[in-house]
Amino acid sequence: MSVHHHGHLRGIVCMLAAVAAFAVMDAMLKLLAPHYAPMQVAALRGLSSLPLVIAWVVLTGALPSLWRVRWALHLMRGVLSVVMLAAFAYALRTLPLAGAYALFFVAPLLVTALAVPILGEHVGWRRWSAILVGFAGVLIVLRPGGQGIVSLAGIAVLVAALGYALSAIAVRVLGRTDSIQSMVFWMIAMVSAIATALAWPQWLPIEAAHWPVLGVLALSGAAGQAAVTEAFRDTPASVVAPFEYTALAWGMGLDRLLWGTTPDRMMLVGAAVIVLSGLYLIRREKQPEQRFTL
Repeated sequence: MSVHHHGHLRGIVCMLAAVAAFAVMDAMLKLLAPHYAPMQVAALRGLSSLPLVIAWVVLTGALPSLWRVRWALHLMRGVLSVVMLAAFAYALRTLPLAGAYALFFVAPLLVTALAVPILGEHVGWRRWSAILVGFAGVLIVLRPGGQGIVSLAGIAVLVAALGYALSAIAVRVLGRTDSIQSMVFWMIAMVSAIATALAWPQWLPIEAAHWPVLGVLALSGAAGQAAVTEAFRDTPASVVAPFEYTALAWGMGLDRLLWGTTPDRMMLVGAAVIVLSGLYLIRREKQPEQRFTL
């Protein structure tokens, strides 16, 4: 096997590991969501990961890079991350993981669409067609007027996807000047500070049974971040990004294992349309992008 293909295989394995870790992390958020306000769940996501992120920054010798950053963009990304996490936590109170993932997969389509007015990127008619087909997939999942998941929870996932897309565009700009460590640290630190401040008036004490959940949340989030950073370090995004869609399989498996639920046929059809649209956009993408997590 050539060094080139070996590097790609390593990137793919790291991406698969990252998706698995993030699926476990989201399952932990779903376990916490019925017991705490969405903003407190967002705060717990940040606070549980902050010590591990600080350790990572120190061990990689990146402490000085934390201060040479574009503060306005980091603050904007922190606010977007709080909105995204709180909306996603709200949605997970009622939606299964697989259903939430099916809708959240619209995020890459939004990134491409929003890059036109915000970054001035050119998107040809083929990619616009793929975006429109993907949005049709969203309607299949939601099924307005039918028995789909059009609800405040479904809308909350789309709000989360929009926040993710805007944050991804901010990462494109930040990646030109700021270190990966600074982007991860300030995102987690700002989520911790902003969400905690907003949640504090209605803050509930952590139940004893939930401390192990917080431990798994912290470890899975840190493992996923490390794995996804490694996946994109030396491997083109067009190679590894398609494997992000394996999250749907993890979502279905965890739904079945932890909550005994299975997705209906129309949700799977809609998810397939969204995924295929996203895969087409990845194939058309010529410039690699940096992936990040929230």
